Amino acid sequence: MQQEDLSRRDFIHGTARAGLAAAAAPLVSNRILGANDRIVMAIIGAGGMGRGHMRYFQKEGCEWAAVCDVYEPNRLEGLKIAGPQAKGYNDYREVLERKDIDAILIATPEHWHHRHLIDTVRAGKDAYCEKPMSWSIEQGAEMIKEVRKTDRTVQIGMQRRSAPAIIEIKKLIDEGTIGEINLVRAEWWWNLGPVNRQVKVEADKLDWKRFVGPAPHKHEFDPVKYRYWRYFWDFSGGNMTDQGTHLIDVIQWCMNVDRPLSALSYGSVYKLQPAETPDTFCAIVEYPKFTATWTLTYTNSFQKGWALIFQGQKGTIELSEEGYKVYPEPWNEKKNYCRWEAPAGVKENLPGNVTNKDPHVKNFLECVKSRRQPNATVEIGHQAVRTLHLANIAYHKRTRAALAPDGVTVRT
Repeated sequence: MQQEDLSRRDFIHGTARAGLAAAAAPLVSNRILGANDRIVMAIIGAGGMGRGHMRYFQKEGCEWAAVCDVYEPNRLEGLKIAGPQAKGYNDYREVLERKDIDAILIATPEHWHHRHLIDTVRAGKDAYCEKPMSWSIEQGAEMIKEVRKTDRTVQIGMQRRSAPAIIEIKKLIDEGTIGEINLVRAEWWWNLGPVNRQVKVEADKLDWKRFVGPAPHKHEFDPVKYRYWRYFWDFSGGNMTDQGTHLIDVIQWCMNVDRPLSALSYGSVYKLQPAETPDTFCAIVEYPKFTATWTLTYTNSFQKGWALIFQGQKGTIELSEEGYKVYPEPWNEKKNYCRWEAPAGVKENLPGNVTNKDPHVKNFLECVKSRRQPNATVEIGHQAVRTLHLANIAYHKRTRAALAPDGVTVRT
């Protein structure tokens, strides 16, 4: 395993040199893809989520040429999926130098997305980047700018954008089926086990300095921080941005808005110590013509999973992993002693598996060949997570955070 002494200064200088080299590379793919051509891909970040995504792309006929990960066991597991033709890497910059690779799957922790996506498009590669797109509002704005300097196709991994049932909901709302909507509720309920403080990570097989990389602070090796990076602010926006990106995006899409006015957020770590990011919170987001709430707990599994409820003056749409139901207004529930039942819906579609990634992966691959814009562009990815970054700023400041007209500046 490569053992470089990557001080923070060395790391920044190294990535800057790589960025200059990539910028000098041609901004077009080496080959023009036909409708039946196989797309050659590489993955940066072959953890559990990344390897799951590899199988989706493989099912669609992609060929895996390279697997990059700073942890050798992840790299080796990724290579098992990729096949004997693939090569393993510790340094993503070596992957981007390869001229035979058409597209990159970026499935690293989100504090790396900014650097990885920019370097990928500068190297002339298309990209499928996992959500949340950015670690901060400023990073997201820069990512859009750099992607749009190129002709690269970039899809953000917000698969609800390609979900048939949610596309139907968007149409129903646009048609005025439930009237003017004044409140939208986003919810996520899971009861997770405690953090395993004795988690085993083979330190001699992990390039820890490269994992920490562009994080704002130095960190000594900590297996808990490596395995549970989503729970620490230097590597993630927590579940506010991780799960919230999915749901806030659907809200903004269906409501035809691209930014909030302000946000408030309150919460805490009640169970998942030593996490820094809250395991339970409630955010209130102000939009020009409606209010949204975003509530999550990882300490209780009542109605397990996620849900979105659009409450209009003429009806309500309830969306979950099972599909959606539309209820008329006024709400006249049937009471039966200790339980109540919802009234019959005027319309429903309950196909199950709403968040299946197949349509989203197919959309990206089709756009790699056609050069059309995909369903979840960098602009959409930024707009979704920007709202959650705003809520996190409100959480840290313990006050209302307002988004300025420039879409980047935050006032508290």
